[in-house]
Amino acid sequence: MVRVYCKNTGTKKEIAEGSYLQDIIEDFNFERPYPILAAKVNNVVEGLKFRVYNNRDVEFLDYRSYEGRNVYCRSLCFVLSKAAQDVCPGCKITLRRPISKGYYIELAKADGGKVTEQDVTDIRHRMQQIILSKASFRRHEVYIDEAIELFRKMGYEDKVKLLSTTDAVYVSYYSLEGTPDIYYGPLMPSVEHLKVWGLHPFHEGLFLQLPNRHSPKELAPFADQPKTFEILRESMRWNSIMGLKNVGDVNIRCINGGAKDLIEISEALQNRKVVQMADEISNRFHGPDKVRLVLITGPSSSGKSSICRSLSVQLKACGLKPISFSTDDYFVNRVETPKLPDGSYDFDNFDTVDHEALQNDLMKLLKGETVEVPEYNFVTGIREYNGKKLRLEDDTVLIIEGIHALNPRLTDKVPQKSIYKIFINAITSSCLDDHNCISTSDNRLLRRIIRDYQKGAFSARETIANWPNVRRAESKWIYPFQENADVLFNSAYLIEFAVVRSHAERILNTVPKNCPEYSEAHRLLKTLQYFTYVSDKDIPKTSLLRSFIGND
Repeated sequence: MVRVYCKNTGTKKEIAEGSYLQDIIEDFNFERPYPILAAKVNNVVEGLKFRVYNNRDVEFLDYRSYEGRNVYCRSLCFVLSKAAQDVCPGCKITLRRPISKGYYIELAKADGGKVTEQDVTDIRHRMQQIILSKASFRRHEVYIDEAIELFRKMGYEDKVKLLSTTDAVYVSYYSLEGTPDIYYGPLMPSVEHLKVWGLHPFHEGLFLQLPNRHSPKELAPFADQPKTFEILRESMRWNSIMGLKNVGDVNIRCINGGAKDLIEISEALQNRKVVQMADEISNRFHGPDKVRLVLITGPSSSGKSSICRSLSVQLKACGLKPISFSTDDYFVNRVETPKLPDGSYDFDNFDTVDHEALQNDLMKLLKGETVEVPEYNFVTGIREYNGKKLRLEDDTVLIIEGIHALNPRLTDKVPQKSIYKIFINAITSSCLDDHNCISTSDNRLLRRIIRDYQKGAFSARETIANWPNVRRAESKWIYPFQENADVLFNSAYLIEFAVVRSHAERILNTVPKNCPEYSEAHRLLKTLQYFTYVSDKDIPKTSLLRSFIGND
């Protein structure tokens, strides 16, 4: 017998050695409004077919947890991939990053034909058949050379390239009704609980709709994001031009000495985009709309401050005189800050900013008046006036940067034609392989972990612990306004994960294994191991990445 401590109930049970997790759920009495999809075992996510041979701490997970959603989505994507192969033999399915609360999926048919509504209907029907069969996902652990040979015979060169550039000895893959595929994380025991999803035509491909994270028995509402999708498509187009469709392609290029070239291309692409924005602002400044105000926002660690500096330089090259301030300088005094239900300060709340004072000063500036703008003292928590005065000259453009910059309430008194809006995000376009996306926020989380640690602000554990709060605030206060932007700027680098790997691994390994945050640290470490190390010595001192990894 072994002892299992269940975190869901706070109780311990003696169970038979070698028991499957799925067989011991009923031993613990706790509310289960939704199916259990996976579990954390000693703070590491495992599938429910994990066998318990030693004393363990276990936390059972459903779809409302981040880890549970990942397990559900991976399992559903396998069903989709198999159904597509059954309906369109020889086709190629490519999962792209999550978008509009679902997945955009490319489908390349063997005959080169376009995806039709009938194709989508047939694939949807086949998925339903597979799910009704209650088929099991079977896990196989083999020598990596054996897996490489298996997927080479299947024509999955994306998987072959990735596995060939890792140093693992063994690798696990799954099969569904005899069809093999590889997923870099646990799946559900069977397809039985994959009951909530939708599949629709979307642009040239498909859209896989997922359950609502807060109410998993319902579909998440579709949120059309045409500008976000176009940024994704632009990144995919560049990746295709350079022959770098997946991480395996990037690894091979780096191993063959091409890392410096990829760094230079990444820098050139970002600089080119900044120049384009500066040119557009300049043209509109001298046009009938007379743009005088540039608003810059984006989620945490997207690179807002760096892009603000780069844009200022390029605007000067256009003959303009940019001046800037941050919405953070208009924070209310800390004692007046809104609070969360637990009593802690809600620093991401829109009312954390004294938006009335900010807009009053903004209107005065646009009228040509001189304004004394505040500076927020983050040590004392008080907004101070220290004699910093601003005035817009005839050739001046005002840049305001902050997480609430695109909130319409911040500038609802300003003529909208005089505003140019920029939304910055790190949109990772590369995938591990055709069936495995990289989490949309991993780029930013790794950046923040490294920066917080190197500045001595927070440990990796503290940054990871606060990340769910950050994401919730972004969903409420930032992302709803991204499609209002004139331009969306992608600050992700093609080989960023390879560059930050050496920085991140050292820091992530400081997270203790006996704390809840180890689960996320372990997941990030597993993701990073698929990237070839690339030194940061060729990253320019002026690069956006330097604001996160430092200049040492």
